[in-house]
Amino acid sequence: MDLLSDIISHQFGASIDMIEHAIDSCPEALWSDRTQNPEYWYVTFHTLFWLDLYIGGTVQGFTPPAPFSLDELDPAGIIPSEPYSKQQLRDYLSHCRKKLRQSLESLTPEKAGERCMVEWIDASYSELLLYTMRHVQHHAGQLNLILRQKTNSAPRWVRRST
Repeated sequence: MDLLSDIISHQFGASIDMIEHAIDSCPEALWSDRTQNPEYWYVTFHTLFWLDLYIGGTVQGFTPPAPFSLDELDPAGIIPSEPYSKQQLRDYLSHCRKKLRQSLESLTPEKAGERCMVEWIDASYSELLLYTMRHVQHHAGQLNLILRQKTNSAPRWVRRST
């Protein structure tokens, strides 16, 4: 499992790096522009929330770190009334990166094959990891497109994380 864990770590880490670069590259005016749809900060938060949840492999017992809540799970789509700051989301990104690292370090063939406990996704834990990596990369691309459209600049592709 070490080789597979290393490969996933490098590529998943690159997706997370791209979200981090998108956070760092966003001008403050765009970050908190409530007229944007989608709002830049919210796409970032949404990405990190689901990254955090899915790395755990289950909804049961999941609690995001403060100041975040479980509102993102509400089918009504509750968006926080105030934007989260860049620093709050950088901290959340660090939390997710650490959680992913710990998960991959302890990944066994048995754990990789376990069914995940997320009712809307019928997959093994290893497939859920790949699904989540695709979700993170999808939103990294979305954030980069917003940056390109609004500032004519966007972070470069991250080939591999170390």
